[in-house]
Amino acid sequence: MDVSPVRSRKRSAASSGLLSGHTVFLDQSIGRVVVAGALGQLGIAVIAHDDVFPSDCTDAVWLQRAGEEGWIVLTRDKKIRYHASEKRALLAAGVRAFVLSSGNLTGPRMAEAVRKALPRMGALIASRRAAFIASITAGGIVRLLET
Repeated sequence: MDVSPVRSRKRSAASSGLLSGHTVFLDQSIGRVVVAGALGQLGIAVIAHDDVFPSDCTDAVWLQRAGEEGWIVLTRDKKIRYHASEKRALLAAGVRAFVLSSGNLTGPRMAEAVRKALPRMGALIASRRAAFIASITAGGIVRLLET
């Protein structure tokens, strides 16, 4: 299924350059409502996993597509950097991924953490064209983990 990213017309952090020109891909672990809605309100283009892929799609398949499309991946799957096949697929596809490091956050708290992290996310994306994995804490702090 071919999906166009959802965009808001509201001027925002994204339109001022933080994530301008990028689409954020939400892994299944993030869901498709609360965080997507919050990012959309900021004018950030968002695609949710289940809007493009079947729910049983393997990580290798969606990671490959994310890399081909240049999507910025947002996930709660902290294990992605420890499973050799997933990490290899992510890095080979050229994916730039952000992992919410606090796995027990509610949708609104995840949205707030990402909103706070947007300036650092934008800076990291602008400074690194190659694949990477970075974490986002509940407080919105971004740390580069893997390159």
